[in-house]
Amino acid sequence: MASVSGGDGGTGRRRSVPAAATKPASRVRMPAAQRREQLISIARQIFAERGFDATSIEEVAARAKVSKPVVYEHFGGKEGLYAVVVDREVTALLDRITTALTAGHPRELLEQAAMALLGYIEEDASGFRVLVRESPLLSATGNFSSVLNDVAHQVEHILGAEFKSRGYDPKLAELYSQALVGMVALTGRWWLEVRKPRKETVAAHLVNLAWNGLSHLEAKPGMITVRSR
Repeated sequence: MASVSGGDGGTGRRRSVPAAATKPASRVRMPAAQRREQLISIARQIFAERGFDATSIEEVAARAKVSKPVVYEHFGGKEGLYAVVVDREVTALLDRITTALTAGHPRELLEQAAMALLGYIEEDASGFRVLVRESPLLSATGNFSSVLNDVAHQVEHILGAEFKSRGYDPKLAELYSQALVGMVALTGRWWLEVRKPRKETVAAHLVNLAWNGLSHLEAKPGMITVRSR
């Protein structure tokens, strides 16, 4: 307790008041690196909910309980913040797909690619929404199309070798890889909203169509990867 002079009827007596009342508590500042991660996380969620155009620096700052200049200091503006968020999602999805492609059989590789994408959608829906939302600022190397192109190039190499061994024109591998990856990606966007059937079933049917074609569809397709465990 601290003693201070008080007006208690002119008696001249001193009264005691809590020390905290005479000295305001100091504010704890978040370290710059931690603040940056906080802003990225908040912005990622808002971009997923509303897209680029409907997101504002004001809302990002408000949710983070900081002033707008703090956001500008870290990212330079909404465009810079958006670029960081998208780049992280692109890297995360590509890493997931690349890591999943371990099997040697082409059908298993298709299964693994489909499961990797559907797994990302299931476990990280906000990140996927950020990637698939259109933005006028996205370049050829910073959007969902760029991710699909990277994946398609990997599939192209696999198909090229398969085509060559079967006497098909390996130059067509690029066309088929784009078709296959596009089919999985569009189905993934649809599944993002409906979430049924379960991802293993979706992947099995995608591979069924891609591998067997419409004329030889299996009535109840399963996955080689699952059956071989």
